[in-house]
Amino acid sequence: MKLVDLHTHTTASDGTDSPALLMAKAAEAGLEAVAVTDHDTLSGLDEAADAGRKYGVELIRGCEISTATELGELHILGLWLPDNPVQLQEKLAFLRRKRAERNEGIVRKLQELGLDITMEEVLATATGESVGRPHIAEVLLRKGYAKNSREVFKEYLGCHGKAYLPKEVLEPEESVRLLADLGATVSLAHPMLWKGPSGWLDTQVARLKDCGLNAIEAWHSEHSEADVRACLSLAKRFDLGISGGSDYHGDNKPSICLGTGYGKLRVGVDVLESLRQRRMAAGLPV
Repeated sequence: MKLVDLHTHTTASDGTDSPALLMAKAAEAGLEAVAVTDHDTLSGLDEAADAGRKYGVELIRGCEISTATELGELHILGLWLPDNPVQLQEKLAFLRRKRAERNEGIVRKLQELGLDITMEEVLATATGESVGRPHIAEVLLRKGYAKNSREVFKEYLGCHGKAYLPKEVLEPEESVRLLADLGATVSLAHPMLWKGPSGWLDTQVARLKDCGLNAIEAWHSEHSEADVRACLSLAKRFDLGISGGSDYHGDNKPSICLGTGYGKLRVGVDVLESLRQRRMAAGLPV
């Protein structure tokens, strides 16, 4: 079965592979297509497109936007973004500014805890324009403040960590409308990772569909087989398309492999073709 991966990250945000290297690895893995979906930035897409042409792997231009709900964040994927979406670029720049303010606050809290870390070190660690907690974690790990990424997030950077600060993000409806207005396929990322009360996810999906949501990410490295079935049922109930991807981050999530996740993920090229057919039926470019 020919495979695709419609959820990946590069050094443009919090991955460790450059866009070109990611596309080279996709070719080596035999993937037909890859969506590069970096957090709050589109800066790696042109490099990925050039490399995709070189290696014979189709690039789906994308991004991932974090949004806020009463139960925590929901992540929204935009796929098939146009080449120069000015309004989206402006909104993502705003989010990166807010992310930078948060980073500075986290570093100050770490310094108050007695940890030797500076913002300059964090920025030197990042190679892309979207800088976040994984880059702070890398500095802390290099200096021996934790044994691994899981420990550093538990102790300092996670939602219960000593230096945690909440992130200022968009409302889900705003993000979905923003992407839908560009003609993107708008997908709810890894929906089963949020454990709300009974009916909560259905309510979210119903509201977001009215704003332009048109797909659900059913296959994901963190989804169980039961989660996949639940997503397929959810998509059927709301007449939504189905997507899937590994959420690959390179060495920042070393156990997740491009295209295969923890080893068993399989997103067939038929998933991509089904999404493409939905776009064609709606008169959108593919």
